[in-house]
Amino acid sequence: MNDTVENVKGYYGKQLRSKANLRSNSCCCAEGPSEEVRRILPLIADEILDRFYGCESPLPPLSEGMTVLYLGCGTGRDVYIASKLVGESGRVIGVDMTAEQIETAAKYRDEQRERFGRKTSNVQFLQGYIEDLK
Repeated sequence: MNDTVENVKGYYGKQLRSKANLRSNSCCCAEGPSEEVRRILPLIADEILDRFYGCESPLPPLSEGMTVLYLGCGTGRDVYIASKLVGESGRVIGVDMTAEQIETAAKYRDEQRERFGRKTSNVQFLQGYIEDLK
């Protein structure tokens, strides 16, 4: 693995513990989340929200029943938002290269399922590199 990848993994996996640790504000978006996403955000676990380091969710509002592949999912905030948007008949797969991020995301699978009032979870988290999805 090259040094850049290892540095990124170390930063997101070992150094960052919350938004307060970010060394950049490059992930700020002027528009903010859609109304639909704003209604879902209060249903997301606090640790996931606190460890979200990305921009706003680029998710289409009419996604009922779709399968969503979310690359670079981190702790899963947008995966869980997509989970709510796609409904029980949809599916969401989150991929991230950082074991610590995937571990945080996956530990909330049952809690998020309950918060969404679902019988089964429609999310899956996989550790992997988005440039090598074998």
